[in-house]
Amino acid sequence: MIIHSYIKEFEKLGFGMFVHFGAYSVYGHGEWAKACLNISDETYESYVKQLCPKENWAQELAQAAASAGCKYITLTTRHHDGFSLYDTCGLNQYDAPHICGRDLVREYVDACRAYGLIPFFYHTLLDWHEPSYKENFQEYLVYLRKSVELLCRNYGTIGGIWFDGTWDRPNDDWEEDALYGMIRSYQPNAMIINNTGLSAQGALGHPELDSVTFERGKPQPMNMEGAPKYIASEMCQVFNDHWGYAKEDLNYKSPADMIRDLAVCRRCGSNLLMNVGPTEDGSIRLIDRAMLEVMGQWANIFAEAIYEPRPSGITVENKDCDFILQKDQVYYLFCCDLPMVADANVALVQSADYTDVFTLDREITEITWLDNGGSLRFEQEGNRVCVHTEPFCYGRNLVIRVARIQTK
Repeated sequence: MIIHSYIKEFEKLGFGMFVHFGAYSVYGHGEWAKACLNISDETYESYVKQLCPKENWAQELAQAAASAGCKYITLTTRHHDGFSLYDTCGLNQYDAPHICGRDLVREYVDACRAYGLIPFFYHTLLDWHEPSYKENFQEYLVYLRKSVELLCRNYGTIGGIWFDGTWDRPNDDWEEDALYGMIRSYQPNAMIINNTGLSAQGALGHPELDSVTFERGKPQPMNMEGAPKYIASEMCQVFNDHWGYAKEDLNYKSPADMIRDLAVCRRCGSNLLMNVGPTEDGSIRLIDRAMLEVMGQWANIFAEAIYEPRPSGITVENKDCDFILQKDQVYYLFCCDLPMVADANVALVQSADYTDVFTLDREITEITWLDNGGSLRFEQEGNRVCVHTEPFCYGRNLVIRVARIQTK
């Protein structure tokens, strides 16, 4: 099996931000609004013409991502409506430079680099606007490759390209060899990701792909049996129900659920790509920003355990949620959903009667909590280990608690 170093480096990023931003953000009813709400071309174009994000939109986006603990951002450079945030250099006039006089992808890339983030590009495969998509598919594929070539050629080194849409024409030849080969010629170490989408979560695809996806679905450990090369995995998730800005979507998940999603991803060795849909001027909604801040607070406390450590293969007896990651001789015990008991006079207080039992073929020297440095009691008889965990102190609940296991 071939193992590429750039794929391993991608896995160490751990946590990224997905950004769905485009003409649909002006309309404010989600990225699929044109198709789902049967909006006419004329009406939709009137919203396209209004797209003009504030000058510092990209800087605010990058700052929010960095504060949340994200290591990379994936931006929708062109979504299914066919509108491009980048300069299409004459391929058409349906792009940001012709609408607002600015290359928004350039602004985004510059902001990412200023904040130490790696820029990734989402690019649609299907296209509702380009006539050749329906009229002459072979001609369209040439147009598609020329479009992606601009992204590969004009913005320096990028982290990767994230495709979406082959499921729209499942029986057609998308000429993936030509598309991926072109990308490799410009960006040899870029991740190539094609969203398996819909019900095919985690399915392997073309051999040139570097990562599978789990769209809004819990990741599973990768089965590499028979695979020609090592493949990464990534789960993408939304705070509410839409990827693009939907001003009337209030169905938000809890920050605790998002923290659990990040932990579940790392348990399987997957990255979490957490989505935001900026408003029409490129601002992040206050509630999205608050959610990111909460996730960032958790990620900052447990950063040592959530980026580079990998699945250890060690299981915890009778605990479906708790798990162990490993980096070299150090192990990390993730204690999820510590049990709580009711205190009739005050509030819910976590039970102190909680242990994790597992097998480890190394001698443990110390186990400490990452959040406060406190020591955990443990017994080790041969390879059998029993760790006595404890609840957060009153006034604190970080959802998931992580301990460092130091070994000889």
